Amino acid sequence: MMDAMLVSTGMAVWTVLVHMVGLGSLLAVARFRSSRIDPHGSILRQALFILIIVLGLFVVHAVEIWSFALVYLALGAVSGLEEALYFSTSTFTTLGYGDVIIDNEWRLVSAMEGFTGFLMIGWSTAFLVSIVGKLRALEADWLDRPRRDD
Repeated sequence: MMDAMLVSTGMAVWTVLVHMVGLGSLLAVARFRSSRIDPHGSILRQALFILIIVLGLFVVHAVEIWSFALVYLALGAVSGLEEALYFSTSTFTTLGYGDVIIDNEWRLVSAMEGFTGFLMIGWSTAFLVSIVGKLRALEADWLDRPRRDD
């Protein structure tokens, strides 16, 4: 059990670090691109901006899922890479089909992955809502400005 607790703790810390660096990088990209986004201009640019952020979040979560999958593979808890990725993805997203089961010795790791995945997806959702909210706030600011030709 101690081995599973150590692996679980290490993976939780690793996942939070990956997520923090990933969101920090996406925030840097957003700040860099923000000068090129006119909230009153091209809807296509706004959509592309949001798409970049969403795809970035997808990549961050993929790194986290792959990390757990590689740990399951290294521990011998699953029989192959495809099974490790499938199990990790369904566990991280808390879907948990239950058609792939790992050894009891390592089930604490999968429980921690489910908990960590739940938190990371929530954190990503909050990040995305914040980014879109700032974009919409800029639009609202523009709508509230007095017109000059009055």
